[in-house]
Amino acid sequence: MRVLVTGASGLLGGEVARQLLRQGHAVATFQRRPSGVDGAEDFCGSIDDDAALRDAVAGAEGIIHLAAKVSITGRPAEFEAVNVEGTRRLLHEARTVGVRDVVYVSSPSVAHSGAAIVGLGAEQADPHHARGDYARTKAAAELLALAADRPEFRVAAVRPHIVWGPGDTQLVERVLARASHRRLPLLDAGAALIDTTYVDNAASAIVAALHRMEHVHGKAVVVSNGEPRPIGELLAGICSAGGVAPPSWSVPGGAARAVGAVVEKLWTWAGRKEEPPMTRFLAEQLSTAHWFDQRVTRDLLDWAPAVSIDEGLARLAEYYGSSIRP
Repeated sequence: MRVLVTGASGLLGGEVARQLLRQGHAVATFQRRPSGVDGAEDFCGSIDDDAALRDAVAGAEGIIHLAAKVSITGRPAEFEAVNVEGTRRLLHEARTVGVRDVVYVSSPSVAHSGAAIVGLGAEQADPHHARGDYARTKAAAELLALAADRPEFRVAAVRPHIVWGPGDTQLVERVLARASHRRLPLLDAGAALIDTTYVDNAASAIVAALHRMEHVHGKAVVVSNGEPRPIGELLAGICSAGGVAPPSWSVPGGAARAVGAVVEKLWTWAGRKEEPPMTRFLAEQLSTAHWFDQRVTRDLLDWAPAVSIDEGLARLAEYYGSSIRP
């Protein structure tokens, strides 16, 4: 089929597009800058540009929607415009031209209120209790997308949890940068048990959802490697792969959450564009258990991760091998 992938210039979107191409699909991509995906037809534009979006959607039989504003700070209106209104525009254009299937790529944060998540599945998205503007608007967009599901217009939501891999700027590069300057503390000694997802696995699950729409449409599923590990152990593995010393000092999680809440408000008030050293959401992620029961996901998608956490870390070390950091 002809598949449109939005947000293909990112780590996960690019891998989704490449996996589709390897399966023999015709792939178009839509994002602000060239995707860099060989073999894909690139459409460059903004999700709030109706004409550009219409051109990209034309001829598509399926859409995988990853384009989003992803940040832990920023103006609420910016998140709303891209994550909610952008999704609304995409769904409208897709219905108009007769697209059959849409996979909305969401986030487990849409159902996270700050409490520990221990072996849960895909709980209901809740924009009123989600933590931060990113999670709030992704929750609203997921509800909007799933509400559009019909027998003739099938929509599913896939929530990959903490995606990482070679070339990742959202997690890996931030961890390495902070650790190299001794600015990465462990919260509560790094004991919180968390799930993560190697990028190849996240992409294959998203592609599987497109092929399994008769089973998954109208539903949301959480995707992870299914290998919960203490966050301190995971951070140490990433640091080792990147050639930097792992974090060795600890801060109480409660104190970090309190400080993060203040810093987040100050950053937004000052209009600063760079990421703050700590936010309440980040402190919660670093100090609270969040791992998920994958049985329903694997059954619905007829899927299982192909790359283990250890293999992913080995690939990460290979990626950094020619430029080991001091």
